[in-house]
Amino acid sequence: MLGIVAALPQELGDLIADMRAAGDIETVTLGQRDYTIGDAHGVRAVVTLARIGKVAAAATASALIHVFDVDAIVFTGVAGGVHADVQVGDIVVAQTLLQHDLDASPLFPRFEVPLLDKSRFAAAAGLSDALALACEAFLADQGDALQNRFAVVRPRVHRGLVVSGDRFVASHDELHALRGVLPDALAVEMEGAAIAQVCFEYGVPCAVVRTISDTADAAAPASFTEFLTAIAGTYSSGILSRFLRSRV
Repeated sequence: MLGIVAALPQELGDLIADMRAAGDIETVTLGQRDYTIGDAHGVRAVVTLARIGKVAAAATASALIHVFDVDAIVFTGVAGGVHADVQVGDIVVAQTLLQHDLDASPLFPRFEVPLLDKSRFAAAAGLSDALALACEAFLADQGDALQNRFAVVRPRVHRGLVVSGDRFVASHDELHALRGVLPDALAVEMEGAAIAQVCFEYGVPCAVVRTISDTADAAAPASFTEFLTAIAGTYSSGILSRFLRSRV
């Protein structure tokens, strides 16, 4: 059983509709979330919306592990680009994840999760490799159309550090502060590192893929809203369908 999670409905694309079309599904309501269980492009999966933020993401991951007994969790959604090389329309597949707003100093080093002796949590290599291949295939098929849509250079796939925190980064000052303390950070969002920590603690593989909707600066709110409404579902549907079919 594979757990597939997003924060917002647009970030799941047409996956649940595809599951309904494929056959019988079961919906379980737990903790004010609907968990849809069924066939996702040939893979047995449970799909749900975590909602926004680290607490919501951690609660959802825990339920997937303990109630639905998933073997792995994949999180999909949008994020703000942090690194200068990451542009709107690009895709980032996390190799490691960190909570940029976690600071228990001077008791523990900044960013370190107290009592775990870790600040960076690794995504599962096999899942991440499969996601990256799916992203590359999606861009190979749709890259020209996406390039025309954004009037920028052709979208690319990046792999590296994704950072999470309970705030929407939307100013030049915050962006440059992140770049200063975490120069290798590629993208910033609000859930991934919490999922990664829970999965680490319970020994469950996880992977996170993020489409860049904005560049985490003053233009971020408008860019995020436009991207989420207009095209986030296209990315998620295209990536998830290719990823899931590759696992059959």
